[in-house]
Amino acid sequence: MSYLLFLTLFIVAPLLLLQLALFFRGKALQSFKNPHRALWLLAFIALVYTTPWDNYLVYRGVWSYGPDRVLFTIGFVPIEEYLFFLLQPLLIGSLFLLRMPTPSPPHPRPRWHRSHRAGVLLYGLLTLIGWLALSTPRGLYAGLILSWAGPVLMGQWAIGGSLVRAYRRPFLEALLVGSLYLWTADALAIADGIWTIHRATSSGLLLGNLPVEEALFFLLTNLMVLQGLLLLLKPENHHD
Repeated sequence: MSYLLFLTLFIVAPLLLLQLALFFRGKALQSFKNPHRALWLLAFIALVYTTPWDNYLVYRGVWSYGPDRVLFTIGFVPIEEYLFFLLQPLLIGSLFLLRMPTPSPPHPRPRWHRSHRAGVLLYGLLTLIGWLALSTPRGLYAGLILSWAGPVLMGQWAIGGSLVRAYRRPFLEALLVGSLYLWTADALAIADGIWTIHRATSSGLLLGNLPVEEALFFLLTNLMVLQGLLLLLKPENHHD
């Protein structure tokens, strides 16, 4: 299977189905200002933020792709990978919007809750673990994931943790379903040889045939997408 066919079957097709479902649910989303514009803005931000990081991963030999499975590369990364950067936020964000309650919960009162402190500390700890992991060859992939995603998640949570609490049910549903789906798709792509995660720069631990670093990557990027989307949908939310 080519990378482009993989994207078509596993990302574009379900995204179109979700968008169709959102079209028929249009009035239910009127409590949010320009949700689709927020989705596309988030996708653009994801592309800009992820591009140099992922190019560095390939440069360092963390992962590679089957040369016969891609159309062409820009830098070190296949063009299909850049499309993935755009499509993943659209897919996970659409799933979240589809699970939003009608009517939406009242806007939360911005304040520092205990969960704010706990979340900031947790993401700060993950960032620190990532920096430490960078010092070991087998910890390179995990370290690059944690040190790249941790600061963003920490900032998002510090600003919008109250929003996550207010919308926790659709948030957790989208996070769980989206992560399980992308883990499954990723495992199939690895088994098919579309891309390869190299053991020299990863722990070698597997969930089935999925490297734990890949599971961590999709979990954290989905968190970044969902927290970022909430901030874009409710940009007036700031803590006191």
